[in-house]
Amino acid sequence: MKEDILQMLKSRKDFVSGQELCEYFQVSRTAVWKVIGQLKSEGYEIEAINRKGYRLIASPDILTEAEILSGMTTEVMGRHVYYYDCLGSTNDQARMLAEQGAPDGSLVVAETQNTGKGRMGRAFFSPEGCGIWMSLILKPDIPPVDASMITLLGAMAVQEMMESFGLESGIKWPNDLVIDHRKTTGILTEMSAGPDVVNYIVIGIGINVNMKEFPEELRETAISMAMASGQTYHRAEIIRRVMQYFETNYRQFLKDGNLAFLKKKYDASLIHLNKEISIHEIRRVWRGVSRGINDIGELIVSVDGEETTVRSGEVSIRGVYGYAE
Repeated sequence: MKEDILQMLKSRKDFVSGQELCEYFQVSRTAVWKVIGQLKSEGYEIEAINRKGYRLIASPDILTEAEILSGMTTEVMGRHVYYYDCLGSTNDQARMLAEQGAPDGSLVVAETQNTGKGRMGRAFFSPEGCGIWMSLILKPDIPPVDASMITLLGAMAVQEMMESFGLESGIKWPNDLVIDHRKTTGILTEMSAGPDVVNYIVIGIGINVNMKEFPEELRETAISMAMASGQTYHRAEIIRRVMQYFETNYRQFLKDGNLAFLKKKYDASLIHLNKEISIHEIRRVWRGVSRGINDIGELIVSVDGEETTVRSGEVSIRGVYGYAE
């Protein structure tokens, strides 16, 4: 009920009477009063005047369940929110919840992580109060071999979110979002599956949102949305937009069984399209020219006039002259 009352307050510019809230939600005045008190304690600035009711003056930049769900327009994605002040890793927690039966589309969000990780086991910088560290639980009826396409759907959803805020970003296949040659988002997809069935997929997304600076070792390679635009962002709204864009594309993917519908837009977002790249495999490193993705999300690479493909999760891509030139 808290998120519903919060959404009603957000939707009104004027006061909402206590009586209206009681009648609409079929609860007592005491119940409404308790919710208002909880919201105030979380940092919401709410004006209360006798015989007028309640009016929301300002919302804090917090990532509580109520704040995330208030205004959520999806049908499945992010409709169940598990919020934590601190986790080791949202992906680890999401996997545990998935094993315990958390429903499809469940979203795990933490204010901070202390053992967050990216691809290839790399540590992920996850400070408190300025980023988004979240993991989405998916239970699709697809063959395990198709799971790698989920990473590309996540990257596209974040790119579309940034575009909706007027921010230009690019994708470094398959899982990084880049602004001004520096990383702003990382994605890590993990799966539990049998030989022919997916039990669940967890897609972890870390977004640098309101950071003003980074540790010295990251200053040349990392950037936040705020640093790129000079603005600050309400993180719950970013989450809601990512969930909406992801759900739209994910539904189409499940219907089609491939990414043909997304290929043109995805290719246009690639920062290394038609550029020479370095492909890092476990036992070798080789070079080629990136030619975009095929219908199943593999990267097409041209080598001496011959085309080959590489699959997400098998390799690491680097620009020849740096991280993301």
